[in-house]
Amino acid sequence: MHARTRIAAAAVAVIGVLALTACDADSTVVDKPKGNAAAKADSGKDAKKEKDAASEVAKVGDTLTLKGMKGGSRLDVTVVKVADPAKSADEFTEPDSGKRFVGVQFKLVNTGKAAYDDSPSNGAQVADSEGQQFDTTFADITAGPSMSSALKLKPGAQGLGWIVFEVPKASKLDTVQFTMDSGFADQTGEWKLK
Repeated sequence: MHARTRIAAAAVAVIGVLALTACDADSTVVDKPKGNAAAKADSGKDAKKEKDAASEVAKVGDTLTLKGMKGGSRLDVTVVKVADPAKSADEFTEPDSGKRFVGVQFKLVNTGKAAYDDSPSNGAQVADSEGQQFDTTFADITAGPSMSSALKLKPGAQGLGWIVFEVPKASKLDTVQFTMDSGFADQTGEWKLK
């Protein structure tokens, strides 16, 4: 009986660990641009065009609406521009050998009821065509000012700046992602880069 109790306890522990490491069932990837979130009603003659617009994924220039973890926390996030490769703004900061800097300019507009207070670069990643993901790095680039590392926006306010990534020279970037709350919110925005 003692051995059965240990086996049962071990099984419960394994199930508990699996439950803790499983993805949150509420997590979603948002990739439909704000203008295409709902197909516009028509007389039916342009059904194919509506279907194509509804299936369109966000790309550079598009805005996605994302919710944060706090009630009333929401941003309209736009990937404004991409600099690939990006040039360091000073002679001291360079990418490691075999790598390059890539800059993504984000525009964040607080469309919620709660204040936004975060480090946006903590919730940003790029991925290449093979599915490899790359986090941000600390670097200023010649394309323009960096996004604030301690961005505070009251409702209605906006922030604009570049977030820099260090990626292998051979990587063909495919997507950029942004998640509120330093990457811990349930909704992740995703934009195609090509």
